[in-house]
Amino acid sequence: MKAIKEPSRSTPVIAEADVLIVGSGPAGIAAAISSARAGADTLLVERFGCFGGNMTHVGVEGIAWYRQGKTVDVEGIGIELEKRAKDSGASSPEVQSSSQAIHSELFKVVADQWLEEEGVRTLLHATAVDVIMDGNVIKGIIIQSKMGRSAILAKRIIDASGDADIAHLAGVPYRKTPKEDMLPVTVMFSCTGVERERFLDFVKNNPTKYKDWTKKWQVKTTGKEDERFSPYLEEPFNQARKDGVIPKGLTSIGGTWSTINDHGEATYLNMIHMGGIDGTDLWDLTRGEIEGRRQAMHAIHALKKYTPGFETANLRNFGMTIGIRDTRKIEGRYGLTEQDVLNQGRFDDAIGIFPEFVDGYGVLTLPTTGRYFHVPYRTMVPKTIENLLVAGRSIAGDKVSHAAVRNMMCCTVSGQGAGVAAAVSLKTGKTTSEVAIADIHQELRRQAVRIS
Repeated sequence: MKAIKEPSRSTPVIAEADVLIVGSGPAGIAAAISSARAGADTLLVERFGCFGGNMTHVGVEGIAWYRQGKTVDVEGIGIELEKRAKDSGASSPEVQSSSQAIHSELFKVVADQWLEEEGVRTLLHATAVDVIMDGNVIKGIIIQSKMGRSAILAKRIIDASGDADIAHLAGVPYRKTPKEDMLPVTVMFSCTGVERERFLDFVKNNPTKYKDWTKKWQVKTTGKEDERFSPYLEEPFNQARKDGVIPKGLTSIGGTWSTINDHGEATYLNMIHMGGIDGTDLWDLTRGEIEGRRQAMHAIHALKKYTPGFETANLRNFGMTIGIRDTRKIEGRYGLTEQDVLNQGRFDDAIGIFPEFVDGYGVLTLPTTGRYFHVPYRTMVPKTIENLLVAGRSIAGDKVSHAAVRNMMCCTVSGQGAGVAAAVSLKTGKTTSEVAIADIHQELRRQAVRIS
């Protein structure tokens, strides 16, 4: 690969903070709010023009679609997020669970107001492109924006980028699943002009269940999920392929619907699942965005032709960006395992719990029996770098554990744990690897987090 040498430069420092969070998805929001509540001067940096991550950038509504009658769920900022959205009219009942589907546009405003109320300083349109290191201690980041290159200094940094971007720039060891085996990426889309009652009558007369997932995705369930309702559509696309409306070899179209509102808007149509795309590869991202939109138009054509209620439907919008499920995962002080998430793993350094919910790599387990596992603090602590924590789907673990912790409500668990740990480590004068778990637990309990 050709390379050029850039001239040295003097980079202005535009901000300093106690705790800096990079990325504002469920993990980043939880980290920022919990850090501020623990008394730290907190700055949240986001590369797009709004906060919310997958909820607002991609258009993913189902923050807790796993929740069933007997689910023992998380407690803390994740539940508060869901309630705030509901109280603000920024959600609606989710169709397959006892949870709320987040309204992606209205939640942008909810997030703005919430962060301001909590005293979190914020910065949008700022992309992290490098880190500032002193030996193995992280001291800040370099951002690129319309103002050019700038520096932000911080005593503690939380990487909530989703792709472990800051950890990668800092030289933290990580693993990636081979591209051909990565979880698929998704271009979300919404439609207008849907005849709601006709579509819901069609769904009622043609019910689909979780066992139907096994036909398309070769998913292995425990059996207890099989007969439960799933908002899953496949037959319209099978018929479209048979009739040549969709190219016969295009098997990546098919999936779930979510909210159909009274105005005939069908939001969060999660129907494009493309494999072989690495979300940290610029060329793959470009290909995925373009191909995803192309496939979404095929999907809309099939819905109009073969799904009652969609005959006069049209595209409303795409998500702001492609949805990524699977990229870098750090090597932490502990790596969560398949055994941990499927056998109620318990840890002395737990920073929260998450129900026994796994969705990915051919495994589907819904938390219908009250089982749950602990999320250990050590999964967020890199092996080699001090005063850096990683929250969200990039925490340390194997493939199947990733299919659990990548879910948005679990990201709020690791985010809140990281935010608290960063603030507490500053208060007690300890590094992020040395901070006492008892002190972290004390603050988590004060913030109403369930840790056991």
